Amino acid sequence: MKAFSKMFLITALICLLAACSSNPENAATSAQPVNKGEPAPAFDLVDLEGNTHELSQYAGKKVYVKFWASWCSICLAGMEELNTLAGEDPDFEVLTIVSPSSNAEKDSASFAKWFSGLDNASNITVLLDEGGAVFDEYGVLAYPTSTYIGSDGVMVKSAPGHFSNEQIYETFESIQ
Repeated sequence: MKAFSKMFLITALICLLAACSSNPENAATSAQPVNKGEPAPAFDLVDLEGNTHELSQYAGKKVYVKFWASWCSICLAGMEELNTLAGEDPDFEVLTIVSPSSNAEKDSASFAKWFSGLDNASNITVLLDEGGAVFDEYGVLAYPTSTYIGSDGVMVKSAPGHFSNEQIYETFESIQ
Protein backbone atom coordinates (compact mmCIF):
# COMPACT_ATOMS: atom_id res chain seq x y z
CA MET A 1 0.00 0.00 0.00
CA LYS A 2 2.88 2.36 0.80
CA ALA A 3 4.41 1.72 -2.61
CA PHE A 4 1.08 2.58 -4.28
CA SER A 5 0.84 5.82 -2.28
CA LYS A 6 4.38 6.82 -3.25
CA MET A 7 3.70 5.99 -6.90
CA PHE A 8 0.47 8.04 -6.81
CA LEU A 9 2.26 11.04 -5.25
CA ILE A 10 5.08 10.89 -7.78
CA THR A 11 2.59 10.69 -10.67
CA ALA A 12 0.58 13.61 -9.25
CA LEU A 13 3.76 15.70 -8.87
CA ILE A 14 4.81 14.98 -12.45
CA CYS A 15 1.36 16.00 -13.73
CA LEU A 16 1.45 19.20 -11.67
CA LEU A 17 4.87 20.15 -12.98
CA ALA A 18 3.84 19.39 -16.55
CA ALA A 19 0.79 21.64 -16.16
CA CYS A 20 3.03 24.58 -15.31
CA SER A 21 5.10 24.62 -18.48
CA SER A 22 7.53 26.94 -20.23
CA ASN A 23 8.18 27.44 -23.93
CA PRO A 24 11.26 27.78 -26.10
CA GLU A 25 12.04 31.31 -27.34
CA ASN A 26 10.68 30.87 -30.88
CA ALA A 27 7.43 29.13 -29.91
CA ALA A 28 5.30 32.32 -29.87
CA THR A 29 5.71 32.96 -33.55
CA SER A 30 5.51 29.30 -34.49
CA ALA A 31 2.22 28.58 -32.69
CA GLN A 32 -0.15 26.96 -35.13
CA PRO A 33 -3.54 28.46 -36.01
CA VAL A 34 -6.22 27.19 -33.66
CA ASN A 35 -9.15 27.13 -36.05
CA LYS A 36 -10.24 28.07 -39.54
CA GLY A 37 -11.96 31.39 -38.98
CA GLU A 38 -14.33 30.47 -36.17
CA PRO A 39 -14.93 33.21 -33.58
CA ALA A 40 -13.23 32.86 -30.21
CA PRO A 41 -15.60 31.48 -27.57
CA ALA A 42 -17.55 34.32 -25.99
CA PHE A 43 -17.11 35.08 -22.31
CA ASP A 44 -18.78 37.29 -19.76
CA LEU A 45 -16.54 37.49 -16.67
CA VAL A 46 -16.13 39.77 -13.68
CA ASP A 47 -12.79 41.35 -12.75
CA LEU A 48 -11.41 41.82 -9.24
CA GLU A 49 -13.16 45.22 -8.94
CA GLY A 50 -16.55 43.75 -9.86
CA ASN A 51 -16.63 45.11 -13.44
CA THR A 52 -18.04 42.83 -16.14
CA HIS A 53 -15.95 42.12 -19.22
CA GLU A 54 -17.52 40.54 -22.28
CA LEU A 55 -15.33 39.48 -25.18
CA SER A 56 -17.79 41.28 -27.48
CA GLN A 57 -16.87 44.65 -25.93
CA TYR A 58 -13.43 44.27 -27.54
CA ALA A 59 -14.85 43.86 -31.06
CA GLY A 60 -12.53 45.42 -33.62
CA LYS A 61 -9.51 45.11 -31.29
CA LYS A 62 -6.87 42.43 -30.97
CA VAL A 63 -6.92 40.68 -27.59
CA TYR A 64 -4.18 38.83 -25.72
CA VAL A 65 -5.55 36.49 -23.05
CA LYS A 66 -3.28 34.78 -20.56
CA PHE A 67 -4.75 31.89 -18.58
CA TRP A 68 -2.83 31.31 -15.37
CA ALA A 69 -2.96 30.12 -11.75
CA SER A 70 -1.64 31.56 -8.50
CA TRP A 71 0.21 28.34 -7.69
CA CYS A 72 2.08 28.20 -11.03
CA SER A 73 5.71 29.25 -10.54
CA ILE A 74 6.22 30.04 -14.22
CA CYS A 75 3.08 32.20 -14.20
CA LEU A 76 4.32 34.10 -11.16
CA ALA A 77 7.80 34.54 -12.60
CA GLY A 78 6.25 36.29 -15.62
CA MET A 79 3.93 38.63 -13.69
CA GLU A 80 6.27 41.64 -13.69
CA GLU A 81 6.81 41.30 -17.44
CA LEU A 82 3.05 40.95 -18.00
CA ASN A 83 2.44 44.03 -15.85
CA THR A 84 4.90 45.95 -18.02
CA LEU A 85 3.15 44.77 -21.20
CA ALA A 86 -0.29 45.81 -19.91
CA GLY A 87 1.09 49.21 -18.89
CA GLU A 88 2.70 49.93 -22.27
CA ASP A 89 -0.65 50.56 -23.97
CA PRO A 90 0.00 48.14 -26.85
CA ASP A 91 -2.28 48.07 -29.90
CA PHE A 92 -4.06 45.06 -28.36
CA GLU A 93 -5.96 44.46 -25.14
CA VAL A 94 -4.26 42.47 -22.38
CA LEU A 95 -6.50 40.31 -20.19
CA THR A 96 -5.74 37.50 -17.78
CA ILE A 97 -8.11 34.81 -16.60
CA VAL A 98 -7.91 32.67 -13.47
CA SER A 99 -10.37 30.00 -12.41
CA PRO A 100 -11.21 30.31 -8.70
CA SER A 101 -12.16 27.11 -6.89
CA SER A 102 -11.13 25.06 -9.93
CA ASN A 103 -7.88 23.40 -11.01
CA ALA A 104 -6.39 23.78 -7.50
CA GLU A 105 -6.95 27.58 -7.52
CA LYS A 106 -7.97 29.52 -4.41
CA ASP A 107 -11.58 30.64 -4.02
CA SER A 108 -12.41 34.15 -5.30
CA ALA A 109 -12.11 35.96 -1.98
CA SER A 110 -8.79 34.29 -1.10
CA PHE A 111 -7.44 34.91 -4.61
CA ALA A 112 -8.42 38.61 -4.52
CA LYS A 113 -6.74 39.06 -1.14
CA TRP A 114 -3.62 37.24 -2.32
CA PHE A 115 -3.47 39.21 -5.60
CA SER A 116 -3.84 42.57 -3.82
CA GLY A 117 -0.57 41.80 -2.04
CA LEU A 118 1.41 41.22 -5.24
CA ASP A 119 4.04 43.74 -6.23
CA ASN A 120 4.24 44.88 -9.85
CA ALA A 121 0.73 43.78 -10.84
CA SER A 122 -1.16 47.10 -10.87
CA ASN A 123 -1.69 47.13 -14.67
CA ILE A 124 -2.97 43.56 -14.91
CA THR A 125 -6.67 42.96 -15.49
CA VAL A 126 -7.68 39.69 -13.85
CA LEU A 127 -10.99 38.11 -14.84
CA LEU A 128 -12.53 35.42 -12.66
CA ASP A 129 -13.77 32.28 -14.40
CA GLU A 130 -15.71 30.64 -11.56
CA GLY A 131 -15.70 26.90 -12.09
CA GLY A 132 -13.48 26.97 -15.18
CA ALA A 133 -16.07 26.99 -17.98
CA VAL A 134 -14.05 29.48 -20.06
CA PHE A 135 -10.85 27.49 -19.44
CA ASP A 136 -12.66 24.46 -20.84
CA GLU A 137 -14.07 26.30 -23.87
CA TYR A 138 -10.60 27.61 -24.74
CA GLY A 139 -9.06 24.16 -24.30
CA VAL A 140 -6.58 25.22 -21.61
CA LEU A 141 -4.56 22.19 -20.55
CA ALA A 142 -1.49 23.84 -18.96
CA TYR A 143 -0.51 27.01 -17.16
CA PRO A 144 0.24 29.51 -18.39
CA THR A 145 -1.54 29.43 -21.75
CA SER A 146 -1.54 32.38 -24.13
CA THR A 147 -4.40 32.98 -26.55
CA TYR A 148 -4.28 35.51 -29.39
CA ILE A 149 -7.56 36.85 -30.77
CA GLY A 150 -7.57 38.93 -33.95
CA SER A 151 -9.52 42.17 -34.41
CA ASP A 152 -12.11 40.11 -36.28
CA GLY A 153 -12.82 38.09 -33.11
CA VAL A 154 -11.16 34.92 -34.39
CA MET A 155 -8.94 32.99 -31.96
CA VAL A 156 -5.87 32.79 -34.13
CA LYS A 157 -3.34 31.08 -31.87
CA SER A 158 -3.18 29.41 -28.50
CA ALA A 159 -0.11 27.90 -26.90
CA PRO A 160 0.98 26.79 -23.43
CA GLY A 161 4.04 28.22 -21.73
CA HIS A 162 5.57 31.59 -20.99
CA PHE A 163 6.09 34.09 -23.79
CA SER A 164 8.19 37.23 -23.51
CA ASN A 165 6.65 40.59 -24.32
CA GLU A 166 8.79 40.66 -27.47
CA GLN A 167 7.32 37.32 -28.59
CA ILE A 168 3.77 38.54 -27.88
CA TYR A 169 4.33 41.70 -29.95
CA GLU A 170 5.84 39.62 -32.78
CA THR A 171 2.86 37.30 -32.78
CA PHE A 172 0.38 40.19 -32.95
CA GLU A 173 2.31 41.78 -35.83
CA SER A 174 1.40 38.71 -37.89
CA ILE A 175 -2.30 38.83 -36.93
CA GLN A 176 -4.94 40.96 -38.70
